[in-house]
Amino acid sequence: MAFCTRAMMVLHDPVARWEGLDRPLRHLPRRAAIGLLAVLAAVMVWSAVDIGPGQQAAEIDRNAPVAEDDGDLALYARISDRVAAGEPYYVAAMAEQRAGNYPTRPFVTVRLPTLAMLHAQLGLHGVTILLKTLLAAVIIAVILRIRRQTLALERIGAGVLMLLGGAAVITLDAALIHEVLAGLLLSLALAIYHPDRWWPALIAAALALSLRELALPFVLLWLAFALSQRRWPEVAAVGALMILFAIGMYLHFLGVEAQRLPGDSASQGWDALAGLRMPIFAMSQLTALLFLPLWLAAPLAIGPLVGWAGLGGRLGLFAAIWFAGFFAAMALFARAENFYWVQMTLPAYFAGFAFAPRAFADLAHATRIGMKG
Repeated sequence: MAFCTRAMMVLHDPVARWEGLDRPLRHLPRRAAIGLLAVLAAVMVWSAVDIGPGQQAAEIDRNAPVAEDDGDLALYARISDRVAAGEPYYVAAMAEQRAGNYPTRPFVTVRLPTLAMLHAQLGLHGVTILLKTLLAAVIIAVILRIRRQTLALERIGAGVLMLLGGAAVITLDAALIHEVLAGLLLSLALAIYHPDRWWPALIAAALALSLRELALPFVLLWLAFALSQRRWPEVAAVGALMILFAIGMYLHFLGVEAQRLPGDSASQGWDALAGLRMPIFAMSQLTALLFLPLWLAAPLAIGPLVGWAGLGGRLGLFAAIWFAGFFAAMALFARAENFYWVQMTLPAYFAGFAFAPRAFADLAHATRIGMKG
């Protein structure tokens, strides 16, 4: 009977049940804790051995004649310059992508116009200032959000580590990368969410969605959480956002199709099945982990995910599912040249480093308690 009661509680509100565990990894059964530690150890050893210094880099060089490097950045800069000069976005974007032999089919190969419009209003320097301001806001918001769950040292560590995870914003080129700004906005949405005041987080998520459709899984996860807790006003608001997004994507489709010419090239598709090495390698190359040897950076890149899972509360659960789900999507769908997608998880993902020691300690505690029991 007690088991049935607990099961009904979990089914009724799984998020609240997770929140009630405080430090959830301490409550794992002994076998589960041992199994999880074994899996983590295996993945970390595999990543250190398998993701060799030259292997993935060679794969990117070989398979990505057009990568998120100076070629793509120069493309975005040219499009933004033409938009700033008064040319319609879709005319400029399609002409530049066609001239550079970039694919324009399907329509999602053409970026949403939001960032180019922002460049036209603020300029690259203005957008760079915006990125730095958002990074500071995210760091402050995360520190405030975790103040009741963490020690002062963990909060300081989280702030410093997010600074390292968001280090890309110090470069002028960052203002040209859609994922950098979208990732900052999603990190802000993650940090400022509150059950009684969720609309500021929804605005941040909506802005991220207007920049990059890759933010959609974040919004879908939010909808799932709201549904599981029967938070109907929140469900309605998130659902309305998704309807607006669908309308926006349809208008984007019309804008691209209006400039379509016979012979426009098509994308290779997104079914590369690159595996877990893709998000792990990307994280080790696009953050401060770049300064470490790859055999060390690759296993370390897994640590924040464990840290977020061990934090507890809605924040820890949501973050862990979001990050794990996004990395799984990258493993399944991203081509080698799409490694920059990982920016959608930054800088918040890096804060998980500060929680990793407690997470591993809780797992060890769960194994010891199980042995005694």
